Amino acid sequence: MHRAWLSLGSNLDAERHLRAALEELRARFGAIVASPAYRFPAVGFDGPDFVNLAAGIDSDLAAAALNDWLHALEDRHGRRRDVPRYSSRTLDVDIVLFDDAIIDGPGHLQVPRRELREAFVLKPLAEIAPDLRVPGDGRALAELWAASPDRATRFERVTL
Repeated sequence: MHRAWLSLGSNLDAERHLRAALEELRARFGAIVASPAYRFPAVGFDGPDFVNLAAGIDSDLAAAALNDWLHALEDRHGRRRDVPRYSSRTLDVDIVLFDDAIIDGPGHLQVPRRELREAFVLKPLAEIAPDLRVPGDGRALAELWAASPDRATRFERVTL
């Protein structure tokens, strides 16, 4: 079994898509740890705010196979791949951390995820796994959040 830490986000009918994604994750992987959801500004493009949260799962899948399963989950929720990479989306689910692995590929699979430094990934993840250390960096998520320039920002909590 592997421990995977995920970032989930949506800015198109976000609450519905995120609730459904959490249900599908529970149905496939069993009990999960999920953070509260928060509203964050879009990053990389002008668009509606995103609702983001983090989840920890135990998976029998290797990282690449889990990534494929998550892409299929996104696709089931109407994720479009024929639009610019940074654009509005119904569902975005990324592997942020996977065991203590450092992975670069195939495709866009990158662990630890580059966006780990962004508030929309770091804040929810640090809430559910504050002592988790980032491979290749060695700092705990709580340390990274404490050093983040966004830590004083109040992000709106969203009920799913």
